[in-house]
Formats: sequence, structure tokens, C-alpha cells
Amino acid sequence: MSAYAIAHIREIDLNEDILVYLRKIDASLEPYDGRFAVHGVVPEVIEGPFPGSIVIIEFPDSDRARAWYESDAYAEILPLRTENSDSSAILVEGTPPGYRAEMFAEKLIDEGALPDDRGA
Repeated sequence: MSAYAIAHIREIDLNEDILVYLRKIDASLEPYDGRFAVHGVVPEVIEGPFPGSIVIIEFPDSDRARAWYESDAYAEILPLRTENSDSSAILVEGTPPGYRAEMFAEKLIDEGALPDDRGA
């Protein structure tokens, strides 16, 4: 199941360090089969405030996403981004084929977080 590294870049200082980061990140992704799904575009904000931009990197699975983030190659360039931007990053697992939001509702009902309306 695909996994994603997502960064919310609120502000970034476009300087030489960021240039080096951009020139090296692709090589850090290659051993983990990571690819940019979203990068370098200004989002169309359709609800609420959303300062900055977003980067989404897709990986074949969460193990490879975590291995990339913890790799020596990425650790070498990570400070170039973190020290020159106001940003947050997360790793998140995608949904399986055929996933429907209703499946999450059922899970929440089974856990007692939502009322059980299945008998109604």
C-alpha cells in the first residue's frame, strides 16, 4: 500500500542551501522508489486559510518511506530545508484499493466513537 511523505512549507528562504537541497533530494529518493506526486506548485485554496505550499512524495509502502526519511543521504540534506524554512512534515500510509469512507465510519462505530445506526 502506498505511503506518502507530506511537507507543508509555510515560508522558505530561497537561497543557496535550498538550491543544494533541491539538487540532491532526487538521488536520496531513488533507492526507496520515491517520487514527487506534488512539488513546486501553489495550491488552489478552496476552504479556510492555507499559507504556503505542499510537497507530496509517494513511496510504494511505509517501510520505504520511513527508510528514506531515516537514510544517511536524506539526513545529510535535511538541515538545508529545516534551517531555511518554516515547515512541517509527516509520513502517512495511503488507503488500500477499494477503500470507501464508509469503512472508516464502521470502524468508528465498532470502537464506540460514533452511535450505531446500522439497525435503524
